Amino acid sequence: MAASTHTVTNQAPPLAGYDVFTADRALAEAVERHTDAAVLDEVRDELSALGRSAGSAQVQEWGAQANENPPQLRTHDRYGNRVDEVEFHPSWHRLLGKGVSAGLTAAWTRPAGHVRRAAGFLVWSQVEAGHGCPLSMTHAAVPALRADPELAAEWEPRLTSMVYDRELRPAHLKAGVLFGMGMTEKQGGSDVRASTTAARPLAEDGTYELTGHKWFCSAPMSDAFLVLGQAPGGLTCFLVPRVLADGSRNVFLIQRLKDKLGNRSNASSEVEFDGTWARRVGEEGRGVRTIIEMVAATRLDCVLGSAALMRQAVAQAVHHCTYREAFGGPLTGKPLMRNVLADLALESEAATTLALRLAAAYDDGGEQERALLRIAVPAAKYWVTKRAAPVTVEASECLGGNGYVEESGMPRLVRESPLNSIWEGAGNVQALDVLRALTREPAALDAYLGEVGRARGADHRLDAAIKNLLTELADLDGVEARARRLVERLALVLQGALLVQYAPAEVADAFCASRLGGDWGTAFGTLPHTLNLTALMDRARPVS
Repeated sequence: MAASTHTVTNQAPPLAGYDVFTADRALAEAVERHTDAAVLDEVRDELSALGRSAGSAQVQEWGAQANENPPQLRTHDRYGNRVDEVEFHPSWHRLLGKGVSAGLTAAWTRPAGHVRRAAGFLVWSQVEAGHGCPLSMTHAAVPALRADPELAAEWEPRLTSMVYDRELRPAHLKAGVLFGMGMTEKQGGSDVRASTTAARPLAEDGTYELTGHKWFCSAPMSDAFLVLGQAPGGLTCFLVPRVLADGSRNVFLIQRLKDKLGNRSNASSEVEFDGTWARRVGEEGRGVRTIIEMVAATRLDCVLGSAALMRQAVAQAVHHCTYREAFGGPLTGKPLMRNVLADLALESEAATTLALRLAAAYDDGGEQERALLRIAVPAAKYWVTKRAAPVTVEASECLGGNGYVEESGMPRLVRESPLNSIWEGAGNVQALDVLRALTREPAALDAYLGEVGRARGADHRLDAAIKNLLTELADLDGVEARARRLVERLALVLQGALLVQYAPAEVADAFCASRLGGDWGTAFGTLPHTLNLTALMDRARPVS
């Protein structure tokens, strides 16, 4: 009798049917740490429900479908009329609708709003990253609009609504809206002051007519956009509605959708304004200052998005290695694989801990916390987003050849991983932003040093790293050429200080030994063998 060759053995089952939030110990502990006791049970229940949804096989299938069926641009209807609409797969709408109903655009109006929203964003982004873009921009538009109290009063209830309404119609007829953003142009890129979009005043009521273009405008199906344009008084921020109050379409010409490496489900577009109606937000000539509040919030979402990618990659790697056997036992039992998984888990936990601490600073809102954000957000954005790519690649390797196959989901994580480092200002922009804060805002550095100072004396390697950092900060002459090195150290010291205070001893010990103490190689899996690697790996396990 011939032996069967079609019996499948030694394959890890799908990572499905679990609670993405509760299984993430670092995240769950951060939520508990930063949430007032009066609402903690409510927040945990809400996040656990979202986590179960994110971990379900059905929702994971939605994520795959949204990614495999990218949006399509329809510039004209069948009669030749210009419509400029983007059509999405139904799964995109399901994911986006769930994100809105889960409060991922409602942080500004809820108790512990930013921490619960940050945790929810980190959980839900693990399903599929592309639809997080409109959620992020809608959330981030609120502080920018507050530069104009009248506009904020009109739009903020719609922005923070937990109702998803996908139809294009006047905003005053909708229970909830989405916002996009348009700053960069083809001749300027990150240099937004090079904008050539012209804004001509129409009346004394703050209305203008825009003529120009935007090289990157994500989520062009949104209900309104914050854009920059050159008014008579200088670069100014404007609100551009997609549909005007009378029901007519504003002039918003979508020229094409970008063909991107990752983030395939999200429509990123080039748009043109040609007599486009707009409303000024803030004062003329203060456009960057007005929109920077939106940029800061989206930068934190870049940190959260990268932390989400890392967490999902590590969860998949640990899960696979728990079930996969080789050379006489499960991969998790092999010392070398255990080192790799522990190292990846350490990077993921450090990212999550830092991201939730910054979200808590938004909830606090005090002067000291705002000053901390001024340095910590661009530093975290610089460092955490850059760590996503090597983490996802190494995690894919843990699955061997299986991790290189699309069905595993790992290639999608790898393609997505460089994005957050590029969007909302690439690495050099973040480094220069930190330098501006260091040289122009003494309170920001004081707040940072106060934060890391809380952990002094707890670990000699952290203490030495703080001392070395102070030496670097004492000499800022010619600092631009070494700005990346300085910002990296700022981020690592802050992560170390947080882990020493809040993480289990084995986590803090491993971080300080490797990232701060220098007992580490240049690839993952090079942690000191004397550390408690099993504890680090088990802490990252998604399903016990």
